[in-house]
Amino acid sequence: MQIQFVVVIFVLTFFITGIGSWYFIHYLDTKTVGSASKEAERIKKEAETEAEAQAKDILLKAKDRAEFLRNEADREIKHRKKDSERHELKLQRKEDQLDSKFDNLQKRQENLDKKEKRIVTLEQELDAKVAVQDHEIERIAGLTQEQAKEFLLERTDKKLDLEYAKRIAEHEARIREDADRQAKKLVTLAIQRTAVDHVAETTTSEVKLTSDDMKGRIIGREGRNIRTFETLTGVEVIIDDTPEAVVLSAFDPVRRAIAKLTLEKLVQDGRIHPSRIEESYEKAKVEIDKAIWEVGQQAVLEVGIGDVNPELIKLLGRLKYRTSYGQNILMHSIEVANLTGNLAAELGTNPTLARRCGLLHDIGKAVDHDVQGTHAAIGAELARKYKEPKGVVHAIAAHHAEIEQKTIEAILVQAADAISAARPGVRGETLSSYIRRLSDLEGIAGGFAGVDRCYAIQAGREIRIIVVPEEVDDALTPLLARQVADKIEEQLDYPGQIKVTVIREVRAHEIAS
Repeated sequence: MQIQFVVVIFVLTFFITGIGSWYFIHYLDTKTVGSASKEAERIKKEAETEAEAQAKDILLKAKDRAEFLRNEADREIKHRKKDSERHELKLQRKEDQLDSKFDNLQKRQENLDKKEKRIVTLEQELDAKVAVQDHEIERIAGLTQEQAKEFLLERTDKKLDLEYAKRIAEHEARIREDADRQAKKLVTLAIQRTAVDHVAETTTSEVKLTSDDMKGRIIGREGRNIRTFETLTGVEVIIDDTPEAVVLSAFDPVRRAIAKLTLEKLVQDGRIHPSRIEESYEKAKVEIDKAIWEVGQQAVLEVGIGDVNPELIKLLGRLKYRTSYGQNILMHSIEVANLTGNLAAELGTNPTLARRCGLLHDIGKAVDHDVQGTHAAIGAELARKYKEPKGVVHAIAAHHAEIEQKTIEAILVQAADAISAARPGVRGETLSSYIRRLSDLEGIAGGFAGVDRCYAIQAGREIRIIVVPEEVDDALTPLLARQVADKIEEQLDYPGQIKVTVIREVRAHEIAS
């Protein structure tokens, strides 16, 4: 009974406590919501007030900005208007000036037209008077105007030719003694340094192609391949209408050899582009350098002269790619070395030293494209630089008699050099070019008036001209020789010199019966 009572009391207590808690919480919520509503209303009013103030401020600023821009625009318009008025005024002034100048030009043109008409009238009157005078002169002289002109010109030409021929003869007689010595010296230097090198030597190499389409690959897009090739090798590539071939042109034979090997590798491979060109060039350069070294060593061993500076061996190898009148310089040097050694042995002097002098006598030709001076002087300087004996240096410098020969080896080298160069067939020239050169030489000489016959002799080193004696007298023969020589110099390329000989003779025949 007591337990039930306690339970009832506990339940009632819990119920009353719950109702009280609920009422307290509800009272608190109602009070909090009311306060929040009032705060929100206050914040809203403050925000509206602030927004209205900011809107008014922005509107005022916008009006001020608009007024400023309007004033600026007005000022710019006024400024441009003033500039426009100023330009219009200048244009108006220029138009007025042009109109004035145009009026002046028209007046001048009218004056010139009047003067031109007057000049034409005077010229017509002058021509009429001249015609009357010419007719009177022709009547008195018994010759037409053209006949008189031809007569005077013919006499004047003969007088001038005779005077010119006399002056040439006098001049030649006055300078003949000194001219021979000076001419030999100058011609020797010129031929050694330029004429033989630039004219007689081969300066081109031909590279065969698999097809004509390969020419387009060599050129490349917008010419980039051929430009890269020429820049790397220093050799000019000539692409013309020659079927399945291109030509490489350069004075330096070693560069030309490297370029030829490079192009052959590219053609064989078929892939041609700048990077591939550079790769092939480096490989070709290594191969040629190796070949030069091997050839130089072989030449030294073949002649049997002992140790030689490695740099001189390289220069000897470069001579393999150098020719003179078609004669390979390295083979020529070996031949001169052997001849010099044989001559020295016959005379009882040192054959090894003689062979050394003979082998190195043309070493200057390996670099004379890049160094100023004759190949003898250049070779002597190279031998001195690489510690060759004094006898070798002297023999190299003296083998063309540029300095006095003071040793037996120098004389022997000069003799052997002449023997090697003069050997029949050693200095070749293609038959077609040889015949063409002789034909051109005879054609030039035969084109002059009064020439009866002409003959190229001594392998084109001399042209003999036989003239008609009735048309060319003795006084005019020196003039004809000079004119032929001038025309040969102007139109032909040739090594050395060409002698022009004019022959005039009168033969009288009679028969006694």
